[in-house]
Formats: sequence, structure tokens, C-alpha cells
Amino acid sequence: MIAKITRGKQMRRLLAYLYDTHKAKDHTDPHLVASWDGFAPDPGRDPNSQTAMTQLTNALELRLYQARGKDQQVPDKPVWQCSVRAAPEDPFLTDAQWADIARRVVAATGIAPDGDSDGCRWVAVRHADDHIHIAATTIRGDLRTARHWNDYLRADKELEAVERDYHLRIVIRGDRTAAQRPTRAETEKAHRTGHHHTPREQLRATLRTVVAVSTTTEEFFHHLTRSGILVEVLRFPSGDIRGYKVALEGDTNAAGEPVWFSGSTLAPDLSYPQIHARLTTTPPQPAPVAGAPRPNPWHQATAAIERIPHHLEHATDTAAQAHITAFAEALDALPLVTPKAIRAQLHEAAAAFERASRSRIKADHRHAQALRGAVRAIARQPPTTDGAALATFLDAAILALIAIQRWQSARHHNQQVQAARRTLTHLQAAYDHTAPAPLATLNQRQPPRTVMHHQATQMRQAVPGYAEHILTDPAWPALATVLTDAEAAGHDPARLLQQAADQRALGDARSPAQVLTWRIHRLTQRPAPSPRAKAAQSRSTVIGRSTLPSRHEEGGAASSVRAGQPDNRPRRR
Repeated sequence: MIAKITRGKQMRRLLAYLYDTHKAKDHTDPHLVASWDGFAPDPGRDPNSQTAMTQLTNALELRLYQARGKDQQVPDKPVWQCSVRAAPEDPFLTDAQWADIARRVVAATGIAPDGDSDGCRWVAVRHADDHIHIAATTIRGDLRTARHWNDYLRADKELEAVERDYHLRIVIRGDRTAAQRPTRAETEKAHRTGHHHTPREQLRATLRTVVAVSTTTEEFFHHLTRSGILVEVLRFPSGDIRGYKVALEGDTNAAGEPVWFSGSTLAPDLSYPQIHARLTTTPPQPAPVAGAPRPNPWHQATAAIERIPHHLEHATDTAAQAHITAFAEALDALPLVTPKAIRAQLHEAAAAFERASRSRIKADHRHAQALRGAVRAIARQPPTTDGAALATFLDAAILALIAIQRWQSARHHNQQVQAARRTLTHLQAAYDHTAPAPLATLNQRQPPRTVMHHQATQMRQAVPGYAEHILTDPAWPALATVLTDAEAAGHDPARLLQQAADQRALGDARSPAQVLTWRIHRLTQRPAPSPRAKAAQSRSTVIGRSTLPSRHEEGGAASSVRAGQPDNRPRRR
């Protein structure tokens, strides 16, 4: 059930529309279902409808005339109208039920509070099965203006209770953190000019991408200018930046002037203070040491994303929100550095997750610096041709997204949950297009049968709950190949396998074999431990087994996943 509130100047014109059945063909049997005192004349039921209409109009406007006669201040638009509409799948509501809903709405919004004899005069008109219109004048009996600030939010909150009380469809409501939608004029202008997206949407997407790859506010403005965006920086008299506005080249008004948008009107997190806070809390990447091998930023970003489910479970809400924001930045930057074949899906994923990345929880941007730094390093490289690295990244991103969706759901961020669900569809499509080629290459190099038999034994020991599923998975030969490569590089396959399984989220995977393949592939990019390090690892393992309780004794869903046992959560991939 949703409400829409508007304001006008003339009650007569509003009532004429509500009772009209000639111009408005969808109006059938208009009649009152409730009024301020229960005795208001009803033009829809009175044989002399014109007289009843005049009487009703005069009664509703009485206090307006009284206030003006006593030189009281009257609002410029004193007519308040609220339409309340049920969902198509909701059951039929009787007039008495609609009357109860109308009384609850006017009470909640401050138009006519319960027990207030001086409340505003109002009527509720029904001219269709699925909705009513509440018409009121906002002058009270004591000739003061009604206190109905935030009336939409109050009405929306009351309708949420109505949905529960009448067992109606629960409408997913926002938290006032969504970006402003394009206006009707903007949409029609885009269609006339042959564009699929409005300037507002194009600017929002461009700004989000530029923020994701910038390290300072100066670099942010520089990248915007290079992108062909018109930028005007606004300053205080002291010279400090107080904001900015942007416009698309060629997007002009009737006077031929650019149509400017401030960052905050494009999205709440694109205001200058928000961007400044994000960029100043992310330190610059340290300069590489001469002669030392440079770390692969794709592997760094993947490792940071793999840790997101852990952060969401154990960190504070403000820290978790920071990791979600950084994840959104990674999605925004991804189309810049990926093959053309999947860019459309990644653009759609980034656009969908834009809504899931914000909530009423304020992000503490001191967290998630590792992911931000890796994303900025990736953005400075040419598009990757390493299919395995990209598949590893997307695989980790999908599992992190499922964890984010679960985190948002636990906090009743319903719009964010829906946005994350849409994002998941696009990320899975990009992964399904990327993964087959590197998996096929690994499958072609599968080790001899005796080696695979030994690795199968290790698999049953490391992840007993998933072992049989993995061993019958088409990706099992690829997993066996990366285990063989790891052993040839000096790694301990059993330890790598246990380490990969301990990273959680395995129960969310559609193919645990693929997840382990990409995790082990990334882990083997690190240098193999020295003999001394291996000896230390062996001693720590023996000590740990002798002093710590077994995994089965620890209990809980987290322990079962660490032990390689399925946690019976639905698999989304």
C-alpha cells in the first residue's frame, strides 16, 4: 500500500476531479467513505449532486474564509490531497475498511490527530476498488495551520502498520538514501535526443567511476575534466572548496546554458564532503622497493574481497558499511579494466549495486583501505588478459555479494537487498562468460590418475562435507591441476587446500570445486615457504592439534564451514 501526497490551491477543482466520471473513464461510483465528522454531504449519493457538491466545498473551505477574514496567515496551497492505493494482489477492501485506513492516515500525518476537536476538515473519496483520495484543508478549528511536516514519511509508516493489520502485501520501503530519480522532463528530453539514459544518470555513473580510481580530490576533478564533463568548483571566500557542480557537454536548457547538477543532487555519497572524506582516509600506495617483485593488484583486490564476509560478521556496522562502499567502488572501476565482452554486464552490476551500497549507517572509511588501494592500482593498468585472475576476482565478488545481501537483510535494508539480488544476476553472467576458458585450459592439463587419487584422499580429509560433491564436479580436474602446480612450486597442497576451505562462504557456492580452484590458484602466486618456515608450520600444526578443541567441539555454523562441513544455507552460485 502506497501513498502520494500533493498540495493545491482550490478545493472545488479537486472535488470536481474526484467525482468526475466523464473525463476520467476509470472513475466508477465515486462516493464518500469517511469525513471529519461522519456527516459531510456526499455528492455521489445525494440525488441533487450539484447542491451537495457546493455544500461539501463550502464546508471544507469554511476555515479558510474564517482565517482570511481575521487576517490570519493562510498557506499559499492550503488544499492537501493524499491518495492511498492498494497493491493489485491485495484483497478487496470494503468501504468501512477504507474509512478506517483514511482516519489512521489523517491522524498519523497531523491533519486530524486522534482526540483533537480542532483538527482539519477532511473527506475520503472512493471512485475505484483499489484506492481512495483524502482531501483536506490545512487550517485547523483554532485557525492555525496544521503541523503536518514530514507527512509523507508519517503516512508511509502508518501504511506499513496497515499492511500488517489487514494482511496486505508488504511494500518494500526506502530509507531516504536512494539517489534522486530522473524527472519526467529529463526522461522525455533523453528520448527526444535519442539517448537511453538521462544526463543525470550518465553523470552519476561517470562520477562514481572517477571516485573509484582517484586518490585525491584534485585528481578527482582532473579526471572529470578529462572525461569531457563540464566542472565548476565552488569555493568559500577563504578559497576552500565548498562544493562542485557538473554538466554534460551539449546538454543545455532553453537559453542555451549548461544544465548543472551538484554532486549531492546526483547521489548522497557524491557530495563534495562525502568524496573528500573517502579520499582523504585512503593513504597513497607505497612506492615499490627497487628490485623487489611488484605484488599483483588483482590478487590483492581478490584477497581483500574474500575477507569481506568475515568483516561483515565480526566488524562493527560502520566498518562493515565501509567495506560495502569499497566493494561498490571495485564494481564501478571494473568495466575500465576488463574485456569488452563482459563490460555491459559489469556496467549493469555496478549500476544495480549503487543502490545497495548506501544505507543509514555511516561508513567509517578508515577501514577497507586494502581493497581501495588495490582497485586504484588495477585502474592504472591496461585491461587484463589474464582470464584466471579475472575469474578468481569475480568468483570472490559473487560470494562477497551474497554475504552483503545477507547482512543487509538482517538489518531490514529491503531496497538494498533487492539491489544486491539484481547485482548478483549480472555478476554471475560475467563470471559464466569468463570462467570456461581458463577452466578448460586447466582441465586439459589434469595430472595422472595416481596423482589425482592421492589428491582425492587429501580432499576427503580437508573438506569431508563437500568432498564427494567436488570429486564429481566437472571442475575437479582443474582443481587437481592447480594442486599439482602448487606442489611443483614448493607449496604443501594439503595446507593450501585447508587454507582455502577455511576462508568461509564455501556453502554459498554453486560449485565448491571452482571456488577452491580459484582460491588455490591465487594462493600459489605467493612464494613458497622456505624449509625453515615449513618446519615452523609443522610444529604449529602439531601444537595446535594437541592444545585446541577439535572443530566439531567448537560448534556453530561457522565451525562447520571451517571444518569443510556444509552449513545448509541455500546455494546461490
